[in-house]
Amino acid sequence: MTNEKLVLYGGIIAVILVVALYLIYWYKEKRSLGKPQQPVMNNSLNLRLQAYERLVLLTERIALPSLITRVPPGDLDIRTMQAVLVDQIKTEFDYNLSQQIYVAPQAWQAVTNLKEQNIFIINQVAQTLPADARGADLSMRIIELINSDPKVSLHPVVLEALNFEARKLL
Repeated sequence: MTNEKLVLYGGIIAVILVVALYLIYWYKEKRSLGKPQQPVMNNSLNLRLQAYERLVLLTERIALPSLITRVPPGDLDIRTMQAVLVDQIKTEFDYNLSQQIYVAPQAWQAVTNLKEQNIFIINQVAQTLPADARGADLSMRIIELINSDPKVSLHPVVLEALNFEARKLL
């Protein structure tokens, strides 16, 4: 065989190899079009898990003992303290409203119930105190109520529900 024939056969083999590789690539791409992409599924799972993380954080932040610790009564009167506590809960909740699209409806409802229950407790306890009471009196009375009966607060139940739903994703 001459060098010219070797070059010709080598060129033909190279072209066949390139065409074969292209066909294999094309076939794989065609097959993968109908299947969900793994990175998209992982991204969706990550978003859902992050939403549960944020709701756990929200639940911790609006838990009454945590809230009272973060909002010192200072020289506030009872009505101002009541308004500040309720406003803090609503602000925290509103900040996390978008998380409801990523979590199970039961999980979102549990968080909503906790928010409503905590606002109810604050308002009810405030009404039992005299009008000239201080913000510190309100804080102390709320803590006493929760310590006297742990079932008063939905906080542990909501945390358990969020953890249960998040574990189902894993």
